[in-house]
Amino acid sequence: MNVALELVQALVAADPAAVDAHLAAPAADGLRQLFIEAAYLTASVLFIFGLRGLTTPDKARRGMQLAAVGMLVAVIGTLIDQRIIDYTWIMVGLVLGSGIGAAISIWMPMTAVPQRTAISHAFGALAATLVGIAHYDQITRVQGEVIDQVTMAALGFEVMFGSLTITGSLMAFGKLQELLPGAPITYKFQNASNIGLFVVAVLLFVWLVVTPSDTAMHAVVFYLMVLVGLAVGVLIVIPIGGADMPVVISLLNSYAGLASSATGFALGNNVLIIAGALDGASGFLLSILMSKAMNRSFANVLFGAFGGTTATAAATSTEGLTVRSVSVEDAATQLAYARNVIIVPGYGMAVAQAQHQVRELADLIESRGGEVKFAIHPVAGRMPGHMNVLLAEADVAYDKLVDMDEINGEFPRADVALVIGANDVVNPAARNDPASPIYGMPILNADQAQSVIVLKRSMNPGFAGIENALFYDPKCSLLFGDAKSSLTKLVAEVKTA
Repeated sequence: MNVALELVQALVAADPAAVDAHLAAPAADGLRQLFIEAAYLTASVLFIFGLRGLTTPDKARRGMQLAAVGMLVAVIGTLIDQRIIDYTWIMVGLVLGSGIGAAISIWMPMTAVPQRTAISHAFGALAATLVGIAHYDQITRVQGEVIDQVTMAALGFEVMFGSLTITGSLMAFGKLQELLPGAPITYKFQNASNIGLFVVAVLLFVWLVVTPSDTAMHAVVFYLMVLVGLAVGVLIVIPIGGADMPVVISLLNSYAGLASSATGFALGNNVLIIAGALDGASGFLLSILMSKAMNRSFANVLFGAFGGTTATAAATSTEGLTVRSVSVEDAATQLAYARNVIIVPGYGMAVAQAQHQVRELADLIESRGGEVKFAIHPVAGRMPGHMNVLLAEADVAYDKLVDMDEINGEFPRADVALVIGANDVVNPAARNDPASPIYGMPILNADQAQSVIVLKRSMNPGFAGIENALFYDPKCSLLFGDAKSSLTKLVAEVKTA
């Protein structure tokens, strides 16, 4: 309307230059918008191909590169939006964010990837929530307008899921960083109160959608919903134990994606809608798949300790049994003359940063005529794909990384199964002990190998907090010590064997 008024004024003033400028403005704006939409479409396509690349280890690196290029294209498209009137704080944010991201990627140890993932979900959800709050405030307080129901539904969904993802991710970060107890924090009537509080948040959301935003209580209810969402995020994560953190991280990723998609609907931003939907859907499906891989009820993770089992596992009948330790020399002899070796990496390998020594040992065994494969459990470590990332960093060939379903049939033919810092994912109690809290969880059948060597610091249990019957098996021997140090010694001994 203002453009039309200015054009009329220019005509009245008989200013040809002004008339030409006003006639050209809509065309320029149209071209600008066309470029933005083309950039968003390109970014969305790159996100989809990037996500597809992550389905296989050999294409994962390329997939991440495509996704990164897609994000760059999306940022460029956003920066030329005509509604931006000042780039000062945008540039400050770009510089700070790029610096922090570069520092994290260069100096962050691989063991901290799960924590970094959790904290990044918190910041992503924080951004979505703040955008939603700012948009709500701009429409209702600054402009004094009534928010239509569709926009309010998008805004409400955005801030509700965004707020619970903020605190939920911070709780996951605290547990992974051991700032909070890794064991479940439970109390009486926890399940009922958690579900009740979530229902309250949903009811507040519904009230906001059906009630016009110009009522006196609307803003109060809106900010109350944010506070309830923050409380829900804390309460649904603290009763979840460290063993379930991989599923929790994946689920929080889904929540952050859904919040971002809702932000796109509220702002009319197509790339946010598409990228958020991809993130939300993939994270949700991955959470379900990982729950199955751990034989966990998805409701247990979704609602926090809902129907969870207690960790009063029968001591798996290890009373009276002893473990057998092995020397570096004897372990090296077994590995040097083995024809078929399966290596099972676990979180202990990540803690010791021993992936390069593992690859060196594998190369040595193969140079002596042996065959080496790596058995990858879907939830080994503290996040999905943790072992794949570590071994890829050490340049282990992708075709040597074999998923659980494919490798399990090969264990009976293996001369040696070398278990490096893994615990629950090789515990036979998951198959044999109905009283165990991990009973029914698919495991790697390392106990079926002809001989088993376990590299372990101590007899401390894994995330599930239970004894591992494998360690008491007569054909299993334990090499105690730091995994990196033990592997370095094994490499030296195998060279001289």
